[in-house]
Amino acid sequence: MPMAVYTFLEHYDLTGKVICPSAPTRQWLSQTERDIRKAAPGAIVTRGLAIHGSHVDEAAPALTQWVNEVQ
Repeated sequence: MPMAVYTFLEHYDLTGKVICPSAPTRQWLSQTERDIRKAAPGAIVTRGLAIHGSHVDEAAPALTQWVNEVQ
């Protein structure tokens, strides 16, 4: 994650807030989910969504399913 995101997460109390991460690759996302949990204790971090840039045009079904799961 960019340092600005770490700074934001560390400086605000996000206890009880839901964070739904997204990323361009699943590998990057799994590390990001862990890092968010560490930087924002008390926040609820959902399973993230990874959509590679070259697959954006076909991502609507995955995006819809993800939104329904994290609600």
